[in-house]
Amino acid sequence: MTSEEHWNQVYRTKSPLEVSWYQPWPSVSLDLITLANLPPDAAIIDVGAGASTLVDALLEQGCSAVTLLDLSTQALEVSRTRLAATTRARFLTADVLTADLPEGGYRLWHDRAVFHFLTRTDDQVRYVQQAHRALAPGGFLVIGTFAPDGPSRCSGLEARQYSAASLSAVFSPAFRTVEARQQEHTTPGGQVQHFTFLLLQRQP
Repeated sequence: MTSEEHWNQVYRTKSPLEVSWYQPWPSVSLDLITLANLPPDAAIIDVGAGASTLVDALLEQGCSAVTLLDLSTQALEVSRTRLAATTRARFLTADVLTADLPEGGYRLWHDRAVFHFLTRTDDQVRYVQQAHRALAPGGFLVIGTFAPDGPSRCSGLEARQYSAASLSAVFSPAFRTVEARQQEHTTPGGQVQHFTFLLLQRQP
């Protein structure tokens, strides 16, 4: 089963409100995005957006150029249906590692829980290269991964865990760390998962 088939299967068999990563309000992501202090028309890409409600919050705050990228057409269709009344979001079905993204096309890149599924070093390197290329000089990257005491598997897949220091090291020197946060996320099933979040800034 390909990665695309895997995630389409997840969203075919579970409600978006039942998946372990569901959160009604993405508070940490929004706090870090706010720290980036971007204008409302700044181009933002949410990598692994799935059916996340982050886009809803961003649109409510006046953001006018949000792109949702995900491997799963099934997941993006959930968001497309939910956001049917607005045309301010763009939908892109693609693998972040191979997606043809515009060079310097975004001011902010957001990823909550994609990077920790990249267990191969070459995939991690490719991810950093993609983010650096797609972000404009001085642009920001908000990333959330499982913390050192977070799960080692999720949705049947192996996952990596990161401290703020180890995650920062993976993105250095292409990015510098601006802010680090920790989060206790409670899943719809009542389990607590620990996350590490960073706000990073693209270096020349």
